[in-house]
Amino acid sequence: MNQPDARTIECTDTQPQPVSFRQAFAFWFKLGFISFGGPAGQISLMHQELVVNRRWISERRFLHALNYCMLLPGPEAQQLATYIGWLMQRTWGGIVAGALFVLPSLLILIALSWVYIAFGNLPLVAGLFYGVKPAVTAIVAQAAYRIGSRALKNNVLWGIAAASFVAIFALNIPFPTIVAGAAVIGYLGGRIAPGKFKAGGGHDKADKSFGPALIDDDTPTPEHARFRWGKLVKMAVIGGVLWAVPMGLLTAAYGWHHTLTQMGWFFTKAALLTFGGAYAVLPYVYQGAVGHYGWLTPTQMIDGLALGETTPGPLIMVVAFVGFVSGYVKVLFGPDSLFLAGVVAATLVTWFTFLPSFLFILAGGPLVESTHGDLKFTAPLTAITAAVVGVILNLALFFLYHVLWPQGFTGTFDWISAVIALAAAVALFRFKRNVIEVIVACATVGLILKTLIL
Repeated sequence: MNQPDARTIECTDTQPQPVSFRQAFAFWFKLGFISFGGPAGQISLMHQELVVNRRWISERRFLHALNYCMLLPGPEAQQLATYIGWLMQRTWGGIVAGALFVLPSLLILIALSWVYIAFGNLPLVAGLFYGVKPAVTAIVAQAAYRIGSRALKNNVLWGIAAASFVAIFALNIPFPTIVAGAAVIGYLGGRIAPGKFKAGGGHDKADKSFGPALIDDDTPTPEHARFRWGKLVKMAVIGGVLWAVPMGLLTAAYGWHHTLTQMGWFFTKAALLTFGGAYAVLPYVYQGAVGHYGWLTPTQMIDGLALGETTPGPLIMVVAFVGFVSGYVKVLFGPDSLFLAGVVAATLVTWFTFLPSFLFILAGGPLVESTHGDLKFTAPLTAITAAVVGVILNLALFFLYHVLWPQGFTGTFDWISAVIALAAAVALFRFKRNVIEVIVACATVGLILKTLIL
């Protein structure tokens, strides 16, 4: 979705009116259905709506929350929505904002996953996906560019991004290690050269004001957002119970090695052990779901990402596709309940993937709010944001390989997919077309090629 340049927005001194829970609910409900474009597009959309248009939160407070969410494992855009909803409307505001960011995508992906698995071999569906997969590669590359353009505003941050790319691409260093290294660099750099590690990576918007905001730079921290050890322990206990009860029921009913139980355990680890948002978690999901468990094929994984790119909500909702396809193909509930098995599996993996995200925000948010003006806390987050750019670029190359050499480097180079990917990149970078337009165009091309030429 193309957004107007923030520099063309006229600043106003009018104080925005307080927002009721009903008004906030209506906004988050709408956002759940229009948040296309992956994490970069969703964050851009929230910035435009919340900072520029509605002025619910200031630029600096928005970027501080974003840097914290980029630090966390899990989907940063959904966590950012949860954080802002919590800051404005307490715990239930955060739950509503985060849940409405996910539910529309879950329902849509369940329907699309059923169409895919039931009718995927039809020439019509195969042709559509043949065109979409190269487009996905270009979209991931664009995501790296868009996040990088906001985060990499000096040579130091560029160097961190380059180092993270080399570390994960050439040296195969685990991403948690890269995050830890970036955090150390940011912490030390914030002391040695603080100007290089200001919130937002020195982005010029961080020094802009679009007028008074409900939560402004100098707005005192709300009472519910103040850090208390007792509240932290309470939230941790609640989160533990919400995880342990379904996991215990699955283990008791099916056993530890059953597919549903292993899905719950694997996606819990994916939610806790992978950092950098959706684009960073996908290689881990691919390695486990495809390589280790064999729940689906590499082609199905890329097709699932294509579906995730065409639906609203966080891109990591591709896990719902993984769950549905796995439950359906594994015939978990017998041949007469294939759809039910897919729905149950998709719902379970969504629960285990997103539960930690809510816990991180509702439990950790008060501590983060106490640091929004403290460089020694913000500098490590800024460095981590820069490191994530290198990881996303690595993911783009990962998908490029699987799309252009579907049988590996020893197989045939798919030059038609290469042309489609290049055309998609030109449309995204040169002509600034939005993600949906590019996917529809590439899907149409793929359909024509598969049905009339190939």
